[in-house]
Amino acid sequence: MPIKLPDGLPAKAVLEQENIFVIDENKAFHQDIRPLKIAILNLMPIKETTETQLLRLLGNTPLQVEITLLRMESHQSKNTSPHHLELFYTTFPEIENQNFDGVIITGAPIEHLPFEEVGYWRELQRIMDWTSERVTSTFHICWGAQAGLYHHYGIQKHALKEKMFGVFTHDIETQIPLVRGFDDGFLAPHSRHTEARTEDIARVPQLVVVSQSPVAGLYLAARRDGRQVFVTGHSEYDPGTLNDEYRRDIERGGYIQPPQNYFPGDDPARSPRHTWRSHAYLLYSNWLNYYVYQATPYDLNQIGPLAQTQRR
Repeated sequence: MPIKLPDGLPAKAVLEQENIFVIDENKAFHQDIRPLKIAILNLMPIKETTETQLLRLLGNTPLQVEITLLRMESHQSKNTSPHHLELFYTTFPEIENQNFDGVIITGAPIEHLPFEEVGYWRELQRIMDWTSERVTSTFHICWGAQAGLYHHYGIQKHALKEKMFGVFTHDIETQIPLVRGFDDGFLAPHSRHTEARTEDIARVPQLVVVSQSPVAGLYLAARRDGRQVFVTGHSEYDPGTLNDEYRRDIERGGYIQPPQNYFPGDDPARSPRHTWRSHAYLLYSNWLNYYVYQATPYDLNQIGPLAQTQRR
């Protein structure tokens, strides 16, 4: 089944070239199927890149998915054109009275700031509270995962001595449907200066540590009822994304080690290989299938609030 995109979204042409089944709003209107309503809160600076990365993964399932692209009303993006934002994005006040099957909250390059000093923190808190009331399952990525763990459970992030940067092997700690079909050891990229710690997750009864790396630490955590998923890495990244970040960091004048386990032979002159692709597709399809499609009511008005949680 296809993924439904807004008419004219640039990502549509890229995905069609990759033989991913996408349809526009006009064609979807004539199909007698209720698509899954998924909102993507895109906090990344270059929004078109993140759109394509996430839509590629969401479009690789038998489910029809209707996408709403969401941006922060209280923040002016400097790296995405106002025309693109006006044409394809909506803001929270426009959808806050609606229910959604799923929401994805992306990362953002603002790890150096305490959460309360982020310019749009209050608006993000409102959105995260809304997901607890009106969304079947919410998928948090990298800084978005740290923000969600802090807001919902009071779990602090911790600064790292050096940037966690590269592609690392991960182990499955808890077998749940989210990682069904995963190899015992699987690869995923990380790119972050802070971390959430597994011992902090383990102290919260509602949460379970799903996967971690001996080197990179926590990778996957989730609520036991599947209503929230927290991913500290970037399985959605393209094969060249870490390379782009590495070159950008060098151009900014700082010394940084090449991303670990990324370039063949650890040689930055060689083209990186996409070694995490299959598990990225599997992660998103498992989330859509087991935590959204099989859990969401046909009538979205029947979505109920999360059981009350106690902040630490």
